[in-house]
Parts: sequence; structure tokens; C-alpha cells
Amino acid sequence: MITENTIRGLVAEKIEGTDYYILEVDIKPGNNIKVELESLGPVSISDCVDISRQIEHNLDRDAEDFSLQVSSPGLDKPLRDHRQYIKNVGRNLKIQRTEGSELEGELIAANEEGIKVFTKRKERVPGKKKKITIEEEVELSYEKIRQAKIKINFK
Repeated sequence: MITENTIRGLVAEKIEGTDYYILEVDIKPGNNIKVELESLGPVSISDCVDISRQIEHNLDRDAEDFSLQVSSPGLDKPLRDHRQYIKNVGRNLKIQRTEGSELEGELIAANEEGIKVFTKRKERVPGKKKKITIEEEVELSYEKIRQAKIKINFK
């Protein structure tokens, strides 16, 4: 049986000494193996291919058949590791808080404990006809974030 620890060990051998890290290893019934890699820089296709070969060459298809997919998480997936937040400082995020509210803004800082987001919103002020823009910096610990995704801008 192919185990998650086996896959993690094979990938760790290949990425040792690089800025790559394993974001997720998922093994579904029928030995459908999915490995998501992340890096503080870009994740190249050739590196995914190298890691895929590392896994394939160390598993025996005659003993157990498997399918394998090695990839980066992609822009549509939620951020799941503090290093992903650090990598994406300067980008806009859409954040769902654990208490239910949502927040959108520019990620201006991130570390191992949490993030800081710069937000702008329009609010009506009593006695004024026009809404005014309120800008603020919001600090959040990772425990208070249910989900955060990169907001893709096509401007």
C-alpha cells in the first residue's frame, strides 16, 4: 500500500535544500496520488516534472498501480500556509473570517502569526450627502481566517 509518509519522504529527498515545500499530499482510493508543491518563488513545470519522476522511479507499478499528479495549488485555491501569505504580500485578498464577515483588501504584511490587510470602504456619514471613503489596516491572526483567496484583477 502506498502511504502518505512514503510520498512525503520521496518528495522531501528531491526538494531538500530548495525553497520548495509540500503543501498537500492526497491519496484517494485506487492509489490516485495528488501532490501540491509551493515555493516562495514561482513553481515551474519542469520542477513538478522532476518531482513526479522522483516519485515514479521509486514506486513499483508492478506491485501497485497508481496515478500521479504533481502541481502547484493554482490561483483559485485558498491560501493554506503562512508562507503562501508571505509570498503574496502586495496582492488583493478576499477573506472570510471565522465569525462570518468578509473582508477585501491588499495584503501588506504577513508573518508566522498573522496578516495585515489595507482596506477601503465607502460609508454614509450622518449629515452628509456623499459617502466617504474609510481606509484602515486590519490585523488578523490565522485562527480568525476561515478562508482567504487571491482576488484576481484584470485591470
